[in-house]
Amino acid sequence: MTVQAVSDLECLHHSTVKDLDQRYMEEQLARAGRPTPRVIGIDEIAIRKGHEYRIIVSDLERGRPIWVGGQGRKEEDLDAFFLWLGAAKTARIRLAVMDMWRAFRTSTLRHAPQACIVFDKFHVLRHLSDALDEVRRSEYRRLSGKDRTYIKGQRYTLLSRWENLSLDGRRSLKKLLAANRRLNTAYLLKEQFGQLWSYQREGWARAFFLRWRDALKWQRLRPYEHFATMIERHWDGIAAYCHPENKVSLGLVEGLNNKIRVLQRRAYGYRDEEYLKLKIVASFLPPLPRSASRGPLEPA
Repeated sequence: MTVQAVSDLECLHHSTVKDLDQRYMEEQLARAGRPTPRVIGIDEIAIRKGHEYRIIVSDLERGRPIWVGGQGRKEEDLDAFFLWLGAAKTARIRLAVMDMWRAFRTSTLRHAPQACIVFDKFHVLRHLSDALDEVRRSEYRRLSGKDRTYIKGQRYTLLSRWENLSLDGRRSLKKLLAANRRLNTAYLLKEQFGQLWSYQREGWARAFFLRWRDALKWQRLRPYEHFATMIERHWDGIAAYCHPENKVSLGLVEGLNNKIRVLQRRAYGYRDEEYLKLKIVASFLPPLPRSASRGPLEPA
Protein backbone atom coordinates (compact mmCIF):
# COMPACT_ATOMS: atom_id res chain seq x y z
CA MET A 1 0.00 0.00 0.00
CA THR A 2 1.05 3.61 -0.47
CA VAL A 3 1.92 5.77 2.52
CA GLN A 4 -1.20 7.86 1.91
CA ALA A 5 -3.43 4.77 1.82
CA VAL A 6 -2.04 3.53 5.14
CA SER A 7 -2.40 6.95 6.76
CA ASP A 8 -6.05 7.11 5.67
CA LEU A 9 -6.75 3.58 6.85
CA GLU A 10 -5.09 3.97 10.27
CA CYS A 11 -6.07 7.63 10.79
CA LEU A 12 -2.43 8.66 11.15
CA HIS A 13 -0.54 11.61 9.76
CA HIS A 14 1.25 11.01 6.47
CA SER A 15 4.66 11.86 7.95
CA THR A 16 4.09 9.47 10.89
CA VAL A 17 3.46 6.53 8.57
CA LYS A 18 6.47 7.45 6.45
CA ASP A 19 8.75 7.71 9.51
CA LEU A 20 7.57 4.33 10.82
CA ASP A 21 8.07 2.77 7.41
CA GLN A 22 11.57 4.24 7.18
CA ARG A 23 12.54 2.92 10.65
CA TYR A 24 11.21 -0.51 9.68
CA MET A 25 13.27 -0.59 6.48
CA GLU A 26 16.40 0.62 8.26
CA GLU A 27 16.03 -2.30 10.67
CA GLN A 28 15.64 -4.68 7.71
CA LEU A 29 18.92 -3.41 6.26
CA ALA A 30 20.68 -3.62 9.62
CA ARG A 31 19.67 -7.26 10.02
CA ALA A 32 20.64 -8.11 6.44
CA GLY A 33 24.17 -6.81 7.05
CA ARG A 34 26.65 -5.29 4.61
CA PRO A 35 26.60 -7.38 1.40
CA THR A 36 29.62 -9.22 0.02
CA PRO A 37 28.61 -9.80 -3.61
CA ARG A 38 30.52 -12.00 -6.02
CA VAL A 39 28.27 -11.44 -9.05
CA ILE A 40 26.85 -7.95 -9.55
CA GLY A 41 24.46 -6.40 -12.04
CA ILE A 42 24.85 -2.71 -12.91
CA ASP A 43 22.09 -0.65 -14.46
CA GLU A 44 20.50 2.77 -14.25
CA ILE A 45 16.94 3.88 -13.60
CA ALA A 46 15.26 7.17 -14.44
CA ILE A 47 13.86 8.75 -11.29
CA ARG A 48 12.36 11.82 -12.97
CA LYS A 49 11.67 13.13 -16.43
CA GLY A 50 14.51 14.86 -18.21
CA HIS A 51 17.07 12.04 -18.27
CA GLU A 52 17.83 12.14 -14.55
CA TYR A 53 19.31 8.78 -13.63
CA ARG A 54 20.53 6.89 -10.59
CA ILE A 55 22.68 3.75 -10.69
CA ILE A 56 21.38 0.49 -9.23
CA VAL A 57 23.80 -2.30 -8.32
CA SER A 58 22.35 -5.72 -7.57
CA ASP A 59 23.67 -8.92 -6.03
CA LEU A 60 22.66 -11.37 -8.76
CA GLU A 61 23.34 -14.46 -6.66
CA ARG A 62 20.89 -13.29 -3.99
CA GLY A 63 18.54 -11.61 -6.42
CA ARG A 64 18.26 -8.19 -4.80
CA PRO A 65 19.54 -4.62 -5.25
CA ILE A 66 22.19 -3.63 -2.74
CA TRP A 67 23.00 -0.01 -3.64
CA VAL A 68 21.26 2.94 -5.29
CA GLY A 69 23.18 6.15 -5.78
CA GLY A 70 25.12 8.60 -7.88
CA GLN A 71 23.91 11.75 -9.57
CA GLY A 72 23.78 10.30 -13.06
CA ARG A 73 25.49 7.46 -14.91
CA LYS A 74 29.06 8.69 -15.22
CA GLU A 75 32.24 6.97 -14.05
CA GLU A 76 32.34 8.90 -10.80
CA ASP A 77 28.77 7.84 -10.03
CA LEU A 78 29.69 4.15 -10.18
CA ASP A 79 32.98 4.89 -8.40
CA ALA A 80 30.85 5.84 -5.39
CA PHE A 81 29.50 2.28 -5.20
CA PHE A 82 32.96 0.70 -5.08
CA LEU A 83 34.06 3.18 -2.42
CA TRP A 84 30.94 2.32 -0.39
CA LEU A 85 31.61 -1.42 -0.76
CA GLY A 86 35.28 -1.13 0.19
CA ALA A 87 38.44 -2.45 -1.43
CA ALA A 88 38.39 -5.85 0.34
CA LYS A 89 34.86 -6.74 -0.75
CA THR A 90 35.34 -5.24 -4.21
CA ALA A 91 38.27 -7.62 -4.70
CA ARG A 92 35.87 -10.57 -4.25
CA ILE A 93 33.69 -9.60 -7.23
CA ARG A 94 34.28 -12.14 -9.98
CA LEU A 95 31.56 -11.16 -12.49
CA ALA A 96 29.87 -7.88 -13.45
CA VAL A 97 26.82 -7.81 -15.73
CA MET A 98 26.06 -4.46 -17.38
CA ASP A 99 25.00 -2.76 -20.58
CA MET A 100 27.54 -1.48 -23.08
CA TRP A 101 27.83 1.95 -21.46
CA ARG A 102 31.53 2.85 -21.46
CA ALA A 103 31.46 4.65 -18.10
CA PHE A 104 30.27 1.50 -16.29
CA ARG A 105 32.95 -0.63 -17.86
CA THR A 106 35.75 1.86 -17.22
CA SER A 107 34.84 2.28 -13.55
CA THR A 108 34.54 -1.48 -13.02
CA LEU A 109 37.89 -2.23 -14.66
CA ARG A 110 39.59 0.40 -12.53
CA HIS A 111 38.18 -0.75 -9.19
CA ALA A 112 37.68 -4.48 -9.83
CA PRO A 113 40.15 -5.50 -12.57
CA GLN A 114 39.78 -9.17 -11.58
CA ALA A 115 36.07 -9.16 -12.49
CA CYS A 116 34.92 -10.57 -15.81
CA ILE A 117 32.52 -8.21 -17.61
CA VAL A 118 29.44 -9.63 -19.34
CA PHE A 119 27.16 -7.43 -21.40
CA ASP A 120 23.50 -7.95 -20.62
CA LYS A 121 21.66 -9.81 -23.37
CA PHE A 122 18.48 -7.75 -23.03
CA HIS A 123 20.30 -4.44 -23.50
CA VAL A 124 22.04 -5.82 -26.60
CA LEU A 125 18.76 -7.06 -28.08
CA ARG A 126 17.19 -3.67 -27.34
CA HIS A 127 19.76 -2.10 -29.67
CA LEU A 128 18.79 -4.66 -32.32
CA SER A 129 15.09 -3.84 -31.86
CA ASP A 130 15.94 -0.17 -32.33
CA ALA A 131 17.71 -1.07 -35.59
CA LEU A 132 14.63 -3.00 -36.77
CA ASP A 133 12.41 -0.03 -35.90
CA GLU A 134 14.69 2.24 -37.90
CA VAL A 135 14.30 -0.06 -40.91
CA ARG A 136 10.52 0.06 -40.41
CA ARG A 137 10.52 3.86 -40.42
CA SER A 138 12.70 4.06 -43.53
CA GLU A 139 10.39 1.67 -45.37
CA TYR A 140 7.37 3.71 -44.32
CA ARG A 141 8.98 6.88 -45.72
CA ARG A 142 10.02 5.13 -48.93
CA LEU A 143 6.67 3.58 -49.78
CA SER A 144 3.28 5.05 -50.56
CA GLY A 145 -0.28 3.97 -51.16
CA LYS A 146 -1.29 0.39 -50.34
CA ASP A 147 2.30 -0.72 -49.65
CA ARG A 148 2.50 1.84 -46.84
CA THR A 149 -0.78 0.74 -45.22
CA TYR A 150 0.74 -2.66 -44.40
CA ILE A 151 3.33 -0.93 -42.18
CA LYS A 152 1.19 1.74 -40.54
CA GLY A 153 0.30 0.92 -36.94
CA GLN A 154 2.38 -2.29 -36.86
CA ARG A 155 5.33 -1.13 -34.75
CA TYR A 156 4.42 -3.20 -31.68
CA THR A 157 3.64 -6.27 -33.78
CA LEU A 158 6.95 -6.08 -35.62
CA LEU A 159 9.07 -5.55 -32.51
CA SER A 160 7.41 -8.33 -30.49
CA ARG A 161 8.62 -11.89 -30.37
CA TRP A 162 6.45 -14.35 -32.28
CA GLU A 163 5.48 -16.35 -29.17
CA ASN A 164 4.30 -13.18 -27.40
CA LEU A 165 1.81 -12.20 -30.10
CA SER A 166 -1.90 -12.95 -30.07
CA LEU A 167 -3.53 -14.81 -32.94
CA ASP A 168 -4.56 -11.52 -34.58
CA GLY A 169 -1.05 -10.15 -34.06
CA ARG A 170 0.50 -13.17 -35.80
CA ARG A 171 -1.86 -12.78 -38.74
CA SER A 172 -0.98 -9.10 -39.06
CA LEU A 173 2.74 -9.89 -38.87
CA LYS A 174 2.47 -12.57 -41.54
CA LYS A 175 0.66 -10.14 -43.84
CA LEU A 176 3.27 -7.43 -43.22
CA LEU A 177 6.28 -9.70 -43.80
CA ALA A 178 4.72 -11.15 -46.96
CA ALA A 179 4.20 -7.65 -48.33
CA ASN A 180 7.66 -6.23 -47.58
CA ARG A 181 10.80 -8.23 -48.33
CA ARG A 182 13.21 -5.94 -46.46
CA LEU A 183 11.17 -6.04 -43.27
CA ASN A 184 10.84 -9.80 -43.63
CA THR A 185 14.62 -10.16 -43.84
CA ALA A 186 15.19 -7.75 -40.95
CA TYR A 187 12.67 -9.54 -38.72
CA LEU A 188 14.17 -12.99 -39.41
CA LEU A 189 17.68 -11.69 -38.68
CA LYS A 190 16.49 -10.21 -35.39
CA GLU A 191 14.87 -13.48 -34.32
CA GLN A 192 17.97 -15.49 -35.28
CA PHE A 193 20.39 -13.29 -33.35
CA GLY A 194 19.11 -14.44 -29.98
CA GLN A 195 20.73 -17.82 -30.64
CA LEU A 196 24.11 -16.22 -29.92
CA TRP A 197 23.69 -16.70 -26.14
CA SER A 198 22.99 -20.43 -26.42
CA TYR A 199 26.56 -21.47 -27.30
CA GLN A 200 28.88 -23.07 -24.74
CA ARG A 201 32.13 -22.13 -26.50
CA GLU A 202 33.33 -18.80 -27.75
CA GLY A 203 34.51 -20.25 -31.07
CA TRP A 204 31.02 -21.50 -31.90
CA ALA A 205 29.48 -18.18 -30.92
CA ARG A 206 32.02 -16.34 -33.07
CA ALA A 207 31.28 -18.54 -36.09
CA PHE A 208 27.54 -17.89 -35.67
CA PHE A 209 28.05 -14.14 -35.46
CA LEU A 210 30.24 -14.09 -38.58
CA ARG A 211 27.59 -16.02 -40.53
CA TRP A 212 24.91 -13.66 -39.25
CA ARG A 213 26.97 -10.62 -40.26
CA ASP A 214 27.68 -12.10 -43.71
CA ALA A 215 23.92 -12.47 -44.23
CA LEU A 216 23.67 -8.66 -44.17
CA LYS A 217 25.52 -8.35 -47.49
CA TRP A 218 23.43 -6.90 -50.30
CA GLN A 219 20.44 -6.43 -48.00
CA ARG A 220 20.68 -2.61 -47.72
CA LEU A 221 19.99 -2.76 -43.99
CA ARG A 222 22.23 0.09 -42.85
CA PRO A 223 20.96 0.13 -39.21
CA TYR A 224 21.85 -3.58 -38.95
CA GLU A 225 25.32 -2.92 -40.29
CA HIS A 226 25.83 -0.29 -37.57
CA PHE A 227 24.56 -2.80 -35.00
CA ALA A 228 27.01 -5.47 -36.23
CA THR A 229 29.87 -2.96 -35.94
CA MET A 230 28.84 -2.20 -32.36
CA ILE A 231 28.81 -5.92 -31.52
CA GLU A 232 32.29 -6.29 -33.00
CA ARG A 233 33.58 -3.47 -30.76
CA HIS A 234 32.07 -5.08 -27.65
CA TRP A 235 32.66 -8.71 -28.57
CA ASP A 236 34.70 -9.64 -25.49
CA GLY A 237 31.86 -8.71 -23.12
CA ILE A 238 29.36 -10.73 -25.16
CA ALA A 239 31.54 -13.78 -25.72
CA ALA A 240 32.33 -13.96 -21.99
CA TYR A 241 28.87 -15.42 -21.43
CA CYS A 242 29.88 -18.56 -23.37
CA HIS A 243 32.03 -19.76 -20.48
CA PRO A 244 30.08 -22.11 -18.15
CA GLU A 245 31.10 -20.24 -14.98
CA ASN A 246 29.53 -17.05 -16.38
CA LYS A 247 26.10 -18.53 -17.10
CA VAL A 248 24.20 -16.26 -14.72
CA SER A 249 20.56 -15.28 -15.19
CA LEU A 250 20.82 -12.28 -17.49
CA GLY A 251 17.11 -11.62 -17.13
CA LEU A 252 17.44 -10.94 -13.41
CA VAL A 253 18.77 -7.39 -13.88
CA GLU A 254 15.85 -6.55 -16.17
CA GLY A 255 13.41 -8.27 -13.82
CA LEU A 256 14.63 -6.25 -10.85
CA ASN A 257 14.27 -3.03 -12.80
CA ASN A 258 10.72 -3.91 -13.82
CA LYS A 259 9.81 -4.44 -10.15
CA ILE A 260 11.37 -1.11 -9.26
CA ARG A 261 9.35 0.66 -11.97
CA VAL A 262 6.18 -0.88 -10.55
CA LEU A 263 7.21 0.42 -7.12
CA GLN A 264 7.64 3.91 -8.54
CA ARG A 265 4.28 3.86 -10.32
CA ARG A 266 2.51 2.58 -7.22
CA ALA A 267 3.83 5.54 -5.23
CA TYR A 268 3.17 8.06 -8.05
CA GLY A 269 6.75 9.27 -7.61
CA TYR A 270 8.70 9.87 -4.42
CA ARG A 271 9.70 13.44 -3.53
CA ASP A 272 12.18 12.20 -0.92
CA GLU A 273 14.96 10.57 -2.92
CA GLU A 274 16.65 8.97 0.10
CA TYR A 275 13.33 7.36 1.02
CA LEU A 276 13.02 6.05 -2.55
CA LYS A 277 16.52 4.54 -2.42
CA LEU A 278 15.73 2.87 0.89
CA LYS A 279 12.44 1.58 -0.49
CA ILE A 280 14.12 0.03 -3.52
CA VAL A 281 16.73 -1.85 -1.49
CA ALA A 282 14.46 -2.90 1.39
CA SER A 283 11.56 -4.06 -0.80
CA PHE A 284 13.55 -7.15 -1.76
CA LEU A 285 14.41 -8.12 1.83
CA PRO A 286 12.36 -10.56 3.95
CA PRO A 287 9.94 -9.01 6.49
CA LEU A 288 11.05 -8.59 10.07
CA PRO A 289 10.00 -11.23 12.60
CA ARG A 290 7.39 -10.23 15.15
CA SER A 291 10.05 -10.14 17.87
CA ALA A 292 11.63 -7.20 16.08
CA SER A 293 8.90 -4.95 17.51
CA ARG A 294 10.68 -5.14 20.89
CA GLY A 295 13.84 -3.76 19.36
CA PRO A 296 14.56 -0.40 17.80
CA LEU A 297 10.97 0.00 16.52
CA GLU A 298 9.58 0.11 20.06
CA PRO A 299 8.43 3.67 20.91
CA ALA A 300 10.26 5.49 23.68
